[in-house]
Amino acid sequence: MKTALKKFFDFENGSSLKSVLMLIAAGLLLNIIPAKIAIALHLPLFLDCLGTILTAMLGGNLPAVIVGFTSNAINGISDPVTMFYGVISIFIAALATFFYHQRFFKNIPRLFVVILSFALIGGGIGSVFTYFLYGFNFGEGISAPFSIAFHEVLGWSKFTSQLWADIVIDFFDKGVVVVFAVFLFRFIPRFIKNHLNRVFLRVNSNDVMKKMVRTSLLRKVVYMVIAAEVLLGGLACTIGFFLYRENSVNSFISIAQGVTKAASTVINPEKVEDYINRGYEVDDYGFVRTVLGSIRESFPQTKYLYVYQIRQDGCHVVFDLDTDGEPGGSPGDVVEFDPSFEPYLSTLLAGGEIEPIISDDKYGWLLTVYRPIRNSSNKTVAYIAADISMENIIRDEAIFFIKMLSLFFGLSIIIMSIVLELVKRGVVIPMNQMSLAAMKIAANTTRASMLETEKVDLESIRDSVERLGKIGVRTRDEIEHLYESIYTMASDTYNFIQRVQAQNERIQRMQEVIIMEFAEVVEARDKSTGNHIKKTAEYVEAIARQLKAEGKFVDVLTDAYIEKLKRAAPLHDIGKIAVSDLILNKPGKLTDEEFTIMKSHTTEGWKILVKMVEDAGDTIDADYLNESIDMAHYHHEKWDGSGYPTRIKGEDIPLSARIMAVADVFDALVAERVYKKPFTYEKAMQIIVEGAGKHFDPDIVETFTHISERLYGARTKLAPPPEESSNADAAATKTAAEGTNGVAPEQAKS
Repeated sequence: MKTALKKFFDFENGSSLKSVLMLIAAGLLLNIIPAKIAIALHLPLFLDCLGTILTAMLGGNLPAVIVGFTSNAINGISDPVTMFYGVISIFIAALATFFYHQRFFKNIPRLFVVILSFALIGGGIGSVFTYFLYGFNFGEGISAPFSIAFHEVLGWSKFTSQLWADIVIDFFDKGVVVVFAVFLFRFIPRFIKNHLNRVFLRVNSNDVMKKMVRTSLLRKVVYMVIAAEVLLGGLACTIGFFLYRENSVNSFISIAQGVTKAASTVINPEKVEDYINRGYEVDDYGFVRTVLGSIRESFPQTKYLYVYQIRQDGCHVVFDLDTDGEPGGSPGDVVEFDPSFEPYLSTLLAGGEIEPIISDDKYGWLLTVYRPIRNSSNKTVAYIAADISMENIIRDEAIFFIKMLSLFFGLSIIIMSIVLELVKRGVVIPMNQMSLAAMKIAANTTRASMLETEKVDLESIRDSVERLGKIGVRTRDEIEHLYESIYTMASDTYNFIQRVQAQNERIQRMQEVIIMEFAEVVEARDKSTGNHIKKTAEYVEAIARQLKAEGKFVDVLTDAYIEKLKRAAPLHDIGKIAVSDLILNKPGKLTDEEFTIMKSHTTEGWKILVKMVEDAGDTIDADYLNESIDMAHYHHEKWDGSGYPTRIKGEDIPLSARIMAVADVFDALVAERVYKKPFTYEKAMQIIVEGAGKHFDPDIVETFTHISERLYGARTKLAPPPEESSNADAAATKTAAEGTNGVAPEQAKS
């Protein structure tokens, strides 16, 4: 099943476009189908944002915003007003993405916050939208029982009751949707989630860079885009608002002019004086009044329709229709001039035409259009006036403004999400990847410049350069130029460090070879020891690794430290260069004076190595040389403090020297010399074991007994031919076995 899903979604081939389209399609289906089912079953739920929330959890803000807005656009085909609720779906999508990143979907208390937030957006803002788009709808819809109860029981106003009723209903709706979304999310296969995370770059170097910069570039872009959207949106909406108002006023003027024109055809100018003086006594007065009423009813925007004759003492009523139960003036009544008409009074008295007037007086905020009625002598005998309430314009403006804001910001957020996604993919992530690669390369370049080439992670640099090359910025602008420059610099730096490291490794190997050759030349002066330095180095490494395996000295015995011991061991007898050949190769017993000179090889070796490290400075790896200093100086010290040259004891003796002491003596005991046969393995181990706690560290001896037989077996297979006798090892053997200044002919030298 899993393989079939991967093949169907083409996850194995990494098809990003197909994955995005499939996610959006699935989100749309999860938005539309449950909503249709809820309507068909008459459920008190909407279930119209399940796909939006799930898409936000899987793909982030961009696909969720597209799913939310597109769902409203599809529903808007049958119900155009639904389109204007798209901005609410977008808010829910953005908030769902935020909550997912902040892990609000992980526990119940935070899940309650998620549901409440969605309810406040869907129910609260949605209720306000409904009020402006449809007008007041108290007691209607699925929230009617709650709104009526809040109004009658709690005494809240109708608007407040309706608002909170919508929020309560939406809380239950979003609760069901969120719980179901979390349920579905948990059952989505992990490989699908991981693939979508890669497609939408939800795990990338940007997460690392957040910890390294004060303010991310993407966040700055977000701020700038939001600021631009708000400014442009505000400017566009303001311009649109004033244009719409102007258009609305012009439209209402046209309506009022149409009303007055229609009314003028009904009134006989020659009878105006009779209408004023006699009113209903005139035969056609009632008929004319009825026709005027019909004309007003035909244009519902018209609030007042009347006919006045303008005289010096005021406005004389010819016709004045009743309005909303408010009786109009009777024929012949005189109405005082409103102060707002004073600028136009002279024109009206002269019978001229005036522009439409917007006034705010005791009759309300009105748009008034006057049309003169002229008799056969072309004299103005009266004016027909139509008043349209500006409240109609305001209501229409509010509806227009809400619709405009909804569509503008809905589409703007989608465009902004796309722009931010392009910026993230085309600028931010490539720059972060370039920065990370450059920092890694720079760090290793610094080490290389300080001749710390052993600390340079060349493989890490190569991986960084390869990752940098795979970014493949193709923006054809400054970003691409910067990318190419950084990639070229990184490649050149890698090649340079590679050459430097190879050169330094050759120099280091040369240094080590020179030092080892020097040690072997020194050792060769002692004609009885043969491969002593090589064998002791092998023993030291074997003992150290066994100690580590047995859990002893774990704080010290790292792999790096053991490697240093192995490299340092051959230098433990380098001080023999200061001992005369006559003493070094004397076949017989050493005198006390000669033995004192022989013992000086420890301090002489210490001096030589210290000076070597001081003179070399940073031009040589001093780590293993520092360890060789301790080995050379202290490898003849004893656990009980009876050794030389400083007579320190116990754990005051460096661990490297304590390990060398066992290896040194064992090799001397089992080695063949011209003046003696090699000790048997059993005899040598008897001497080593008896020296535990006296000559040797007991822990090291115990560990050595676990591997000594194997080491001895390997030695006997590669035993060197016998060489001439020497007193250097004889002195050490006497120290190890007898503790006197003489040499027993049956014993070996160390």
